Amino acid sequence: MTNVERFQDLPLEEVIGDRFGRYSKYIIQDRALPDARDGLKPVQRRILYAMHHDGNTHEKAFRKAAKTVGNVIGNYHPHGDSSVYEAMVRMSQDWKLRHLMIEMHGNNGSIDGDSAAAMRYTEARLSAIAGEMLRDIEKNTVDFIPNFDDTEPEPTVLPSKFPNLLVNGSTGISAGYATDIPPHALHEVLDAVLLRLKKPNVTVDELMTVIKGPDFPTGGIIQGTAGIKTAYETGRGRFVIRAKTEIESLKGGKSQIVVTEIPYEVNKANLVKRIDELRIDRKLEGIADVRDESDRTGLRIVIELKKDTDSNGILQYLLKNSDLQVTYNFNMIAISGRRPTLMSLPMLLDAYIDHQKEIITRRSEFDIQKAQDRLHIVEGLMKALSILDEVIQTIRSSKDKRDAKNNIIEKFGFSEIQAEAIVSLQLYRLTNTDITDLRKEEETLKKTIEELDAILKSDKKLTGVIRKELTALRKKFSEPRRSAIEAKIEEIKVDIDILVPSEDVYVSVTKDGYIKRTSIRSYSASNGTGHDMKDSDYMLFEGQMNTQHHLLLFTSFGNYLYQPVYELPDIRWRDLGQHISSIIPLEPNEEIVAAIGIEDFEEDAVIVTVTENGNIKHSSLSNYPVRRYNRTFIAMGVRDGDRMVDAKLVKGDEDVILFTHQAYALRFSLSEVNVTGIRTAGVRGINLKEDDKLVSIVVVRDTNASIIVATQRGAAKRMGLKELETAKRAQRGLVVLRELQTNPHRVIGAVMATNDEIIVLATENDEKVPVQAGTLRLVDRQSNGSFIADEKKEGKVTHIYKDPKAITES
Repeated sequence: MTNVERFQDLPLEEVIGDRFGRYSKYIIQDRALPDARDGLKPVQRRILYAMHHDGNTHEKAFRKAAKTVGNVIGNYHPHGDSSVYEAMVRMSQDWKLRHLMIEMHGNNGSIDGDSAAAMRYTEARLSAIAGEMLRDIEKNTVDFIPNFDDTEPEPTVLPSKFPNLLVNGSTGISAGYATDIPPHALHEVLDAVLLRLKKPNVTVDELMTVIKGPDFPTGGIIQGTAGIKTAYETGRGRFVIRAKTEIESLKGGKSQIVVTEIPYEVNKANLVKRIDELRIDRKLEGIADVRDESDRTGLRIVIELKKDTDSNGILQYLLKNSDLQVTYNFNMIAISGRRPTLMSLPMLLDAYIDHQKEIITRRSEFDIQKAQDRLHIVEGLMKALSILDEVIQTIRSSKDKRDAKNNIIEKFGFSEIQAEAIVSLQLYRLTNTDITDLRKEEETLKKTIEELDAILKSDKKLTGVIRKELTALRKKFSEPRRSAIEAKIEEIKVDIDILVPSEDVYVSVTKDGYIKRTSIRSYSASNGTGHDMKDSDYMLFEGQMNTQHHLLLFTSFGNYLYQPVYELPDIRWRDLGQHISSIIPLEPNEEIVAAIGIEDFEEDAVIVTVTENGNIKHSSLSNYPVRRYNRTFIAMGVRDGDRMVDAKLVKGDEDVILFTHQAYALRFSLSEVNVTGIRTAGVRGINLKEDDKLVSIVVVRDTNASIIVATQRGAAKRMGLKELETAKRAQRGLVVLRELQTNPHRVIGAVMATNDEIIVLATENDEKVPVQAGTLRLVDRQSNGSFIADEKKEGKVTHIYKDPKAITES
């Protein structure tokens, strides 16, 4: 071959697009999504057909699963053995399917997520109801296509004498499509089909009088019929599945929560582990022990509670914070007409009904042809018996079988088929009574042909056959409903006061993000000193709180973290604490800039936040609580290149003072800033020079307090509030330092302090220089203050903060 023939110069985009398009088409049509007619994916269909073809049916003995897997791979499904065996095992698991397709001997896994034994150890056969999926497949009821190597035919769909897609449901993910169809009770689905046959324009409301909703093999309580109705109407909807629980009283004032049914697809072992972790991590007080007491008689999880614990409160918490309650999302996508289609309940029923009409039509045509062929032979045999002696004489005078056939065809007018039947006739059938049997058979065949022909000519009779067969299936295979259905989704009300014991603790948060809570006993034993902290780190928040309080942490990216105090790690005071990233992941370079302790979110208060670019906003405190607190939430819209500087809890009518790096300060009332939602970017707080940035915000609460301003050169100055008159927001502000020609002072931060409070200047060399605020001389705006830290020896000052032990609200 030449290079021109071997290589093609094609654009990469076209090649990738073409290949991915073909791959996507394949996995959508022939791998991950079920067919709307029989509810099976190709691998499931091939497994069932292979077992049927090999006679591995429910009335016969079990066979090794490995043999079936080998047959499927060798003849129909050229993929890995594990994928075939896993699909086979799933069809045998009674916690996955409402009606099992395969019966299996041996270990076929468990609801705890245990895998099945290897296929060489297990045995399997088709279930009785799976036989109904394949009934009449030999009667040309479905189309067959060549397999992957053109050596065997395989069906494109199974006859599926019951609506398997709704009965057993399906789940799958393909390219651009996913499906989640829950299982249903067989008798309800059949009733819905019968109702649809009787009334083709039946509404979803009418259908829901017979098909109440999904019915899971694991039982449970389904809540939210409105979501079910929406799903039946549109193909998409949601409801919740709640575990079946019971509260049992024990001796000594104790009680226990007993779980006997769990939501569908929930791993029991993981559920028990999650509940036990809540107990071990002390995120939920009141649980004494968690035990899995499941055995061959059924599922049973026991949550034993401590004495005088509110069992209902514990149950509500577990429903909210574990998989005792989960949300199920309908997404009824199936392959219809070789295309993925979002289907409503009527569409699914119609797809099944149309399929059954085609199956029965093709079966009737097959049976008619077979009856006509037999009738033709019977008529020939009857004719031959009427002239038996002549026929025998003709056959005896013939040379061989072929000559005999030709002779009786020529002499008596028999057809080729009739002649074959005559010459193959056994001598014992030449009795006088045989003609009677043939006449009876002729009458029966003519009647059969007449009945089948009537079915083919009358849609009403065809529908009647479907109705009769479905009624028989309902009588044979229907089972009582397992899942209870409740109309409303019950609201989960978790009372933290009941679940979390009230305990006073000390909470600390460092600038580097180390966080902990400490018992009063541990704090007192160390006298509040000896906190293990890096030299470069300092305390951002330290204070006494209650386990029923909450902590809000604000980050430089404009996010906030919501942390109930009772969920903070309980660590000794002298230890460093746990880094916040191990509790809630942060983005690279994202830092904690502020921490605020909250006692009650219903308090009439707001949180004010500011950014380096001079933006300010405040939002109501009641907007900050969240349900799930395992991630960050947006506190302020911060643009690229900007960062949040600080956050303060305020009443909303105080004055604030914004300080910039180039020593501008602007004082204005917060009443000028409208209260907005927490995701907004805020408004302009101070008008910055081009190369300037906001470095600090202080809230004016105590008019007797002073302003302490620190510079990068190690200077600190104290000035009174009268130096800064109240102005309007979005102005440049007043200069608070005297500008020098060389090595000018720049503001790195400012705080409000009373005379007896201790101010700390932190330097780049990890030195901390404390000073009592009252020892600083009160100066005017033009002063640069006094040098507290030695820039050459200790490095430039990077932060100013107050000693937490002397912190007042600021």
